[in-house]
Amino acid sequence: MRGLFLLLAVWGAIHPMSYFLTWFRANGFDLLAMVDAWHANAASSGLVWDLTIAAIALTVWILIEAYQGKPRLGLLAIPATFGVGVSFGLPLYLFLRSAPGRKA
Repeated sequence: MRGLFLLLAVWGAIHPMSYFLTWFRANGFDLLAMVDAWHANAASSGLVWDLTIAAIALTVWILIEAYQGKPRLGLLAIPATFGVGVSFGLPLYLFLRSAPGRKA
């Protein structure tokens, strides 16, 4: 499973980022304009909110596990989630969480 989580994390980082970089090349590095583009219609706004809520839920899970004394390496998944997306942060966290010798 660990290898699958790593593969999904790599894919979850590269695939979405390729779209973001394409957008930045065409429009310049303007984060506010990108956020406006995410809300171009009701369908895309729904996806933005779906992923935002998932990112917050993942962050709460990671923080609770870190607070409970589990290895804090999983905290790296928080900036991965908000910097790229849940498609990167979640499989990265599962990869880190499933380290050999680690009890879930």
